Amino acid sequence: MSNNLYWEDIEVDSEVTPLPKVATTQMLVRWAGASGDFNPLHYDDAFAAFQGAGKPIVTGQLKRAWLVQLITDWIGEEGILKKFSCRFRAVDYPRPMRTIAEPQEGETWWCKGKVAKKYLEEGKHYLNCNVWVENGQGEITTTARVTVILPSRG
Repeated sequence: MSNNLYWEDIEVDSEVTPLPKVATTQMLVRWAGASGDFNPLHYDDAFAAFQGAGKPIVTGQLKRAWLVQLITDWIGEEGILKKFSCRFRAVDYPRPMRTIAEPQEGETWWCKGKVAKKYLEEGKHYLNCNVWVENGQGEITTTARVTVILPSRG
């Protein structure tokens, strides 16, 4: 059974299915290893304090990856992510680890979005969406504009 979203089933102002995320200090170290971004601002307390951040911050590229996952999960196997443009508006701080495998209690981020425009162009079925990351206080810290192509039922 496939997970498909069809153009005919979506209206302007439809919500993108929200995606919860938890960033931990451990996740930031793993992200550094996978991405090759070893900026100590994302994992070293003393360096982050010296730089004025107070403590390590969640890397923007991780938040961008969350938003890409939000959209690709939502559009399904037949959808195509055509354009993605991201803007980082505020700093987020990860949860420290309580044990080797469990984070401390704390913030959960929500990746959310809405359909801004629905249109046909050259026989393709497009949606423009605005998506964002909200921190635990409901503040938007990262935004993106997205264009996707969806399959049609017709």
